[in-house]
Amino acid sequence: MSIRHATLDDLEPLSALLDGYRQFYRQKPDLAGARQFLQARLELGDSHILVHESPAGELQGFVQLYPLLSTVRLAPLWLLNDLFVAPQARRSGVGRALMLAARELAGSHGVGHLKLATEIDNRTAQALYESLGWQRDTTFYHYGLLFDTQADQG
Repeated sequence: MSIRHATLDDLEPLSALLDGYRQFYRQKPDLAGARQFLQARLELGDSHILVHESPAGELQGFVQLYPLLSTVRLAPLWLLNDLFVAPQARRSGVGRALMLAARELAGSHGVGHLKLATEIDNRTAQALYESLGWQRDTTFYHYGLLFDTQADQG
């Protein structure tokens, strides 16, 4: 499987994949917003984005990781925030290959802890994660807080 770091040259096809990912999570299509978001990530280098490229040169999936720190562990950890495989490439090993590449990349950066979250109903993804040794957190509840920011209010 051909997995590599995303570059600005990938911006258009990667934006389409990110927009598909967002729609999977019931967000309205926003290709321009996806493009702007990814361009910022790639230019700032504040995330790690790996892509799977088919032999024909088509991007078929991506995984995005964000560096974090664990105060409890006194060590870095990465949030595996996004994993998406184009519908036509599913069940071909692309998702598994991206997950394994993410683990390898983290390890090469001295990061020994990855975290992720997925929807409770996303049993396909859960089966993949568990087959790769990921364990469901049964110790902590996770909470979120959404609120308007001054930037949202114009």
